[in-house]
Amino acid sequence: MKIEYSILWLDDKKSDIIDDNYAEELQNFIVNEGFEPNINLVSNEEEFFKHLNDSYDLILTDYHLNETEENSRDGDKIIEEVRGQNVNTEIMFYSAQGDVADTIKKDRITFVDTRKISGTVHYEKIIEKAKDLISLTIRKFQQIVPMRGLLIQEASNLENEMLEIIIKYLDKKDSDNVKNAIFDSLVSFYGEKASKSNEYKEKNRIDKILKDPLLISSSQRAIAISQILDDEGKDNFINDFKNEIIKMRNEFAHAKYVKDNEKGIEYFQTKACDITFDAELCKTIRVNLIKHKKNISDLDQSIEKL
Repeated sequence: MKIEYSILWLDDKKSDIIDDNYAEELQNFIVNEGFEPNINLVSNEEEFFKHLNDSYDLILTDYHLNETEENSRDGDKIIEEVRGQNVNTEIMFYSAQGDVADTIKKDRITFVDTRKISGTVHYEKIIEKAKDLISLTIRKFQQIVPMRGLLIQEASNLENEMLEIIIKYLDKKDSDNVKNAIFDSLVSFYGEKASKSNEYKEKNRIDKILKDPLLISSSQRAIAISQILDDEGKDNFINDFKNEIIKMRNEFAHAKYVKDNEKGIEYFQTKACDITFDAELCKTIRVNLIKHKKNISDLDQSIEKL
């Protein structure tokens, strides 16, 4: 299970696709499906095969590439080489001329015939079909069981990044506000460790806290990041982060797997039955993961500039 959706797109009219915002339209569609878009748009064979690998979820290519470059091969020859490199990614190729070889009969290959369509509407038809294929491929790998592992992994990654940001911030700014936010949280939260935490605070040994993953837990990291955001005058996203990521991670980790054979669906249900982790909720979680990855990345970049 992954959170990125990657497309390799070969078209010799690359500038038209960019100028008319077709690549951006696909990006927005992928984001709305709860994935991070990675669209690699290239204009010739050399670039295409330089980037080609089996990590892409979809390949788009114009069938007639020799309109602008005489030495370019038609799409069926390129696809033949793609398959020859053992890349079995879903492929969609398109043509406004219609004279297509038997390539479309091969497995996991879709052909879009736009010969009756001209101008920008030609690309609108391509985008419409590409969206259908994206939805199809997403359904193939968004199973509910791997989604739990993805959420746990991504939430842990974000918490690790938060700790790195806290350390970086305190290296740049010896902030009493941030240090005290961490210390006070520890004193309040860990009864049995209150004595040690007070000792560290009195000796101003924030380094002792930052080196102890059991002390600087998810809660303390969130409190420290919240203080940094407030001190730097930035929008504070921590409450949303805790509700949308940390709470969901904790609930999902202990939810019970349910398979309804009659309805042909599977999902996870919390013990109190107040949250059902189905495909739609998992889509929302992916969207929130992307949002908060950007929030944390933006904060990290702003601290780099301090």
